[in-house]
Amino acid sequence: MTAEIFIDGEAGTTGLQIRARLEGRTDLDFIQLPDAQRKETEARRDALNRSDVAILCLPDAAARDSVALIESNDVKVIDASSAHRTAPGWTYGFPEYDAGQRAQIASAARVTNPGCYAISSVAMLHPLVASGLLPADWPVTINAISGYTGGGKGLIAEFEDEAADNYSEAAYWVYGLGLKHKHVPEIQQWGGLSERPLFVPGVGRYRQGMIVQLPLQLWALPGAPKAQDLLELYARHYAGEPCVEVAGLEDTGAMARLDPESLNGTNKMRLHVFASDDGRQAVVMVLIDNLGKGASGQAVQNLNIMLGVAEETGLADALVY
Repeated sequence: MTAEIFIDGEAGTTGLQIRARLEGRTDLDFIQLPDAQRKETEARRDALNRSDVAILCLPDAAARDSVALIESNDVKVIDASSAHRTAPGWTYGFPEYDAGQRAQIASAARVTNPGCYAISSVAMLHPLVASGLLPADWPVTINAISGYTGGGKGLIAEFEDEAADNYSEAAYWVYGLGLKHKHVPEIQQWGGLSERPLFVPGVGRYRQGMIVQLPLQLWALPGAPKAQDLLELYARHYAGEPCVEVAGLEDTGAMARLDPESLNGTNKMRLHVFASDDGRQAVVMVLIDNLGKGASGQAVQNLNIMLGVAEETGLADALVY
C-alpha cells in the first residue's frame, strides 16, 4: 500500500530537496498541483485533505494557514517551518532527542521539523542539561556559521545572482544582531534552558553546510567536568544512532580545522569536543548539512518513522548539489 504525500511549498529550497530525496520511492505517491494552482486556497485544501502525510515547506504564517485548511482527522503533518516548534500539541521531530522521542514521532499526527541551528544546538545542550552537567540557568552562548542556502531563495539570489542589484561579495556575514533569531525560543525550550541563550549566527559564501559551537568554561561548571566526561555523555546518549556520530577526543584533538561542508548531501550529524591543553576549557561543535539533517533530510527521516518504514530509506546515498 502506498502513502499519498503532498508537499505544500514544493517549489521552495526545502521542498525541492525533500522531493529529490523521495524520488524513486515505490511506497509513495505524490499529489502535485499545477503551477497556477499552488497558491489557490481551495486547490490546496483539497490536496491537503486527500494526503496521508502533508509536508509543509512554507513561511510560518502560510504554514499555520495550511494547518487550518486540514479537516480530515486522517491527515498527518510534518511542518518544516518554525511556526509550531514550541507549540503545544506538536511533537518535536528530533528522534535522537531522547529514548522516547522516536515512538512519539511514530504515533504523532503533528510533527514539527527542527530548525537547522536549533537541532544542532539542542543536540549539544539537551544531554548536558538533562544529566546535570550543565545547569539549566547557565549563561549559554552559541556561535554558528551556515551556508547561504539556509536563508532561502532571497539569500541564495543575493550570493549567486551577479546581475542582481543586491549582489554581495562578502565572504562572511554575522546577522541576527538584534539577538532575536527565530530559533532561540526553540533552542531554549528543547535545550532545557531556563534562561534565553545568547545566539550569534553567521552565513558564509558557500552553498551548504553548518557548524554550531557551544563554548564552555569547564572550570566554572559545577564539579568542573573534564572534556572526557562530556564525550562519554554524548557517546552514551547517541549510542546506536545511525544518523549521529560522536568523534573521539584523539581524532578531534588531531584536527587543525573543521570543514563545514564535509557532511553535505547526507543526513548525518557529527559532534566534536575540542579541549584546551590544561582541560579548563572546551568547545562542543556540531557539524551538519543545513539542507540535510537541518531540513529536508530530517523531514524524510521523520516521514519514514511516521510511515513505519526503515528510517534511513532514501537517506543513505549522498545528494550533491
